Amino acid sequence: MYELFLKAVDLVESIGYVGIFLLTFVESTFVPIPAEVTLVPAGYLVSEGKMDFWMVSISAVCGTIGGSLLNYSIAYHFGRHLFINYGRYFFMNEYKLQLIEFFFERHGAISTFSGRLLPGIKHVISFPAGLAKMNLRVFIAYTTAGGALYNTLIVTLGYYIGENKELIKKYMMQVNVALVISIILLLGFYIWRQRQNRPEGKDL
Repeated sequence: MYELFLKAVDLVESIGYVGIFLLTFVESTFVPIPAEVTLVPAGYLVSEGKMDFWMVSISAVCGTIGGSLLNYSIAYHFGRHLFINYGRYFFMNEYKLQLIEFFFERHGAISTFSGRLLPGIKHVISFPAGLAKMNLRVFIAYTTAGGALYNTLIVTLGYYIGENKELIKKYMMQVNVALVISIILLLGFYIWRQRQNRPEGKDL
């Protein structure tokens, strides 16, 4: 396993910042490549003085934005047509599409930010945002915020424990659990604020 890690380190070192951008770009589309495959070795290289922390982070965030925008654009331009014509294969219909659009119109920002932090969700969260035609500037802003937070955590993890696979497994699990708990608390606070601010008789 250690040899595999060294190969990953050699790969990331050879592809450099452009490669990190491209790999995180792909990771942010519908291709489920774990971010830690790229960013943990990158963090280790930062600890060795062979890469710069901020350049790694910026490259990763730009890749995240690029891949997310690709998903968003596909859904924005083709999503409704595809779901209307083939939605029955995905248990989707016009009513459900309208619910998605209504939900993202009101809660798109918090959904995009939190979705970028959740394993398994971050690869697909851009699709409903594009399908609902969420405001592009808002989408980019919250994608950037969520992506920057997640990527920085993974690079930092690689910086401190990049050589130890067992510690990576242990702390990746702890990072994911902490993120899930944080998102639950954030969503709880968000829902509470929405209920406090809504007019009487209105639903979220």
